[in-house]
Amino acid sequence: MAESLLSPYLHWAKTRQPAAVDLAGSNLLHCDLADLPGARDAVELAARNDEGFVPLREAIAAHYGVTPNRVVTGTGCAGATFLAIGAIARAGDDVIVERPAYDPLMGACRLLGINVRRFDRPADRGFSVDPEAVRAQLTPKTRAIILTSPHNPSGVGLDVDTLEAIGREAARIGAHVIVDEVYLDGANACGDARRPLIPAARLDGPFISTSSLTKSYGLAGLRCGWAIAPAAIAERIQRTRDVVDNVCSVPSERLGALAFQHLGALTARTRRILGGNLERARAFFSQLRDASRTPAFVQLLLDGHGVAVAPGHFFESPDHFRVSLAGDPEVLAEGLRRLGAALDAE
Repeated sequence: MAESLLSPYLHWAKTRQPAAVDLAGSNLLHCDLADLPGARDAVELAARNDEGFVPLREAIAAHYGVTPNRVVTGTGCAGATFLAIGAIARAGDDVIVERPAYDPLMGACRLLGINVRRFDRPADRGFSVDPEAVRAQLTPKTRAIILTSPHNPSGVGLDVDTLEAIGREAARIGAHVIVDEVYLDGANACGDARRPLIPAARLDGPFISTSSLTKSYGLAGLRCGWAIAPAAIAERIQRTRDVVDNVCSVPSERLGALAFQHLGALTARTRRILGGNLERARAFFSQLRDASRTPAFVQLLLDGHGVAVAPGHFFESPDHFRVSLAGDPEVLAEGLRRLGAALDAE
């Protein structure tokens, strides 16, 4: 069955064995209504939403410093990315995707009959991107290069020089660069304020930036996502949406617009959760010489210690596993304690 799945990772994530301590997710600890003042009053079922709720598009545009005609809303970051791929590539075209990668990116291309070519982000080079490795995969049929920043699964961000170099390669052949930046705001909330990751949306060139309110703000239930692209490409993405899901949920986009009014408070909440969790994780892993383990260890950790982590084979890294740092701090602390006991027992 696995061979027939477009996204083995997401199928596993939705059907996996429950765990007493779950460190296998990827969403920020979810908000409740108290974190979004005015949410009940904001909900309306009958508002116009033909091309995306205008106040939401304007709020997204202001957040990135772009014009609203460059913003297209989507059903989460995954939905926005799918629309972007569908807008610029057709069956038989080539799309280049990083490796290791978040597997729905390849699944979306395969669903559309697009040929997937790969370039490596090697672990021994810090999961960096070599523009020459990307260039080596370009063909006359290449329509897009797909990246994640921060990288899923490693969390490594892309610097402006690298993005611009890849943008130049894409522009040379009339292709685009799709950058999934769903973790970017969370990374910037907890990173060095003097060296923030710059969103691809703010760069000149053939960039399409996708994101949502899910991973960085704890609002997964809204499924409020977006793509930011050059105006002509944004129009093509809108027209692609006409035949995919037409428009997004009116309540979702109204609540998304409300969330942007409270983005400062939501960012502070993100910083409190992720900042402390990052410190715990750094302290824990700094004591380990090597935490890489075979897939059998992931199952042993679950069965013997009640801790779920994401197996690395879903991210083309079978000797690794992914640990979520975005959940409840007490759950993470207990999970790391049990993980340490499991590693000591090996």
